[in-house]
Amino acid sequence: MKFRVYGFLAVALGLFLAATPVIAHHEIAAKFDDKKPVTLKGTVTKLDWANPHVHIFMNVTSGAAVANWAIELESPVDLGRAGWGRDSVKPGDALVVQGISARNGTRQVWANSVLMNNKKLFDMANAPKPPAAAAGPTPRWPDNQPRLGPPPGQTGYWAYPTAVGLVQTGATAQMDQYGLLKNVGDVDKVAPFQKWARDLYELRQKNLLKDDPMFLFCMPPGGPRQFQLPYGVQFAEDRDRKRVFVFVGSGNRNYRIIYTDGRPQKGQLRGDDDNPLYYGRSVARWEGDAFVVDTKGFNEKFWFSNGGLPHTDQLHLIERFTRTDLNTLKYEVTIDDPGAYTKTWTSGWNLKWVAGEELPVYYCQDNRP
Repeated sequence: MKFRVYGFLAVALGLFLAATPVIAHHEIAAKFDDKKPVTLKGTVTKLDWANPHVHIFMNVTSGAAVANWAIELESPVDLGRAGWGRDSVKPGDALVVQGISARNGTRQVWANSVLMNNKKLFDMANAPKPPAAAAGPTPRWPDNQPRLGPPPGQTGYWAYPTAVGLVQTGATAQMDQYGLLKNVGDVDKVAPFQKWARDLYELRQKNLLKDDPMFLFCMPPGGPRQFQLPYGVQFAEDRDRKRVFVFVGSGNRNYRIIYTDGRPQKGQLRGDDDNPLYYGRSVARWEGDAFVVDTKGFNEKFWFSNGGLPHTDQLHLIERFTRTDLNTLKYEVTIDDPGAYTKTWTSGWNLKWVAGEELPVYYCQDNRP
């Protein structure tokens, strides 16, 4: 087994006095301390409308001194859903920001709310809810096989998972949207760990997920993680060539190919025959209305779930996708990794259909330098 433990990696892109923002997406608690609330009043100097996080820069006066602060918010996708745009805030606007302070003491704040002229422009407590969709039966191809994608002539994708972390069936462990446990004492509930894997998972949790390779280095979200992320997935069924594309809206807009042509589960000669992959090698078949996907051949350079569950190159997944109606996709996964876990285990959740939309335009670092 070849396993690489990612150490305590921090983004060390220097903050000059104007508090240049960190350029990778992250678990908010890794950078900001929710026990250190702050309120700032100041004047906008710049708006940086880019992924992974929008930043407002503003001058804040304290006595005779003026300091420039970086106010960090959600991505342009989330702010757009909340009604924001590039012109919502402009240089010269006077703002009141309520949020939490950076752990390292720099002039950075994570904004929970932003007010202008006593009007609340943004409030994390009132984030947009999933859009309502008209009910309907499972859409099907002419041969009665369920469609994983939209009905004919329509668009849409799957998002809003009912679970954002991977927890073994029958167990309960509360997590935030990034997979950070509300109570680190729940570590042993999550999965049937081998000791080294349990200790590494606990370490990642205690480090507030700050070494997450998807957030630090834009590594693809292989395994179940692609179905836990906020910007969804989109299925494109290429029935003529017997393959299914899974386009991932989060991370760095990667894609995965699932083959249904009965090929052996191994790499291609003069291609990836000896190369472990982020998404592994997937072959699939239909069992009634369930699309059953068998995947092996993973590398160890990514986290296969939110929250940092370890895996090895022995990871083997069986995924079942069942579209129970127009708006519901049931996802079930069996995890077999004798290098990290003491036994095979299962988990599952549902995803919601977002009708009439394409995947959000999101890139991990939005081509930032």
